[in-house]
Amino acid sequence: MARANRVTPEGQIVADPGRGLFMGNRGILHDAEGRILAPFRHRNWVCCVTAFKGRRREIMAPGRYTELFFLDEAVALAAGHRPCGECRRADYAAFRSAWAAANGTDLPTPRAMDRALHAARVTPRQRGQRRHEADLAALPDGTFIAGDAAPLMVLGARLLPWTPAGYGAPCPRPTGGRVAVLTPAPTVAVLRAGYRPVLHCSAGMVPPGRGEVADGSAEGAG
Repeated sequence: MARANRVTPEGQIVADPGRGLFMGNRGILHDAEGRILAPFRHRNWVCCVTAFKGRRREIMAPGRYTELFFLDEAVALAAGHRPCGECRRADYAAFRSAWAAANGTDLPTPRAMDRALHAARVTPRQRGQRRHEADLAALPDGTFIAGDAAPLMVLGARLLPWTPAGYGAPCPRPTGGRVAVLTPAPTVAVLRAGYRPVLHCSAGMVPPGRGEVADGSAEGAG
């Protein structure tokens, strides 16, 4: 039986046999039987590689943080995560630089980013995903929006429907109109400032120099 450790673009934790390209951390969310008890335990939600310095982890070990998996980085960003500063140091630095450029500030501290992201990604009492509206034409590549049947990722002139196994057949991107955006507003600004997330091969376009991580070995750093 598949474990409940796969994250959707809506930030939900679901059971699916696939692991995806990246791993994430929101704290210890599971009990001794592997049941998810909470959507998060802290604010520093990170997105990690699945292999780092030979470290190995037992999935959902008692008392250890819950390993969460994403199809790709765009999904992790939509769910409210940011690059890990240890196992993804170069991407973390690029994310911080884009954050500073988007806001016209100095490089932000991780605590400042986590505080802003948490306010933008979680509704206060329901602890569900906070969404915002935007003009579809102004959204940068890698942003997720709500679709009628599935979350849709913006990529050029296309909208790609998400599934746990990969992206489905694309549909044309309308030239305008207001849409419900899943990716937190601070992250959309980072994408607009030039940060390029690693995409699953089913998207049909992987940014050069940002290789995929596909072994799913659950070796990682928080």
